[in-house]
Amino acid sequence: MEPVTLTTERLLLSPFTADDIDVVYAACQDPVIQRWTTIPSPYEHHHAEHFIGQMVPDGWRRDTEYALAVRPRYGGPVLAAISLHHPRSGTWEVGYWTAEEHRGLGYMAEAITAMAHWSFTALGAVRMEWRAEVGNAASRAVAEKTGVVVEGTLRAGLLNKGTLRDCWVGGLLPSDLGLPGPYPYLPTRP
Repeated sequence: MEPVTLTTERLLLSPFTADDIDVVYAACQDPVIQRWTTIPSPYEHHHAEHFIGQMVPDGWRRDTEYALAVRPRYGGPVLAAISLHHPRSGTWEVGYWTAEEHRGLGYMAEAITAMAHWSFTALGAVRMEWRAEVGNAASRAVAEKTGVVVEGTLRAGLLNKGTLRDCWVGGLLPSDLGLPGPYPYLPTRP
């Protein structure tokens, strides 16, 4: 698939470019991003070069990961990164980080909603999943703000820096955004 550009009221979700390498490198020096995400730690300049120069274009070309830079809608530097990855049976997992100075402004919730809408309408996804290591309360709060329903804890459900960790898992369905799904859904009745 060719990379897409998505817009929201305040944001532009667009392909990363070589001009973003230094901004991504700087953002990923944040110990919070290194602690809670699966990026390498320490995060070196060559990691940002590899991410933007190889991983991102390979993911789009192979239809295995769709990563986009989150920027202000009318211009400016990268505020955050978001991706859909690990496709399986019509489900895509969302992953994200926000640069420290841009947290708490609602940007990531806006970006997740845009990615979810795109996944349901353009990709035909039946479900978008969110996972975060147990304890990552900030990621959970953002996910829940978008309507993600936290469904439980997976033991050893996340491999991060060579260690299996328990993770929360949640889901967002097309119907949660008022969209039709590609299949009927029969929820379990209590």
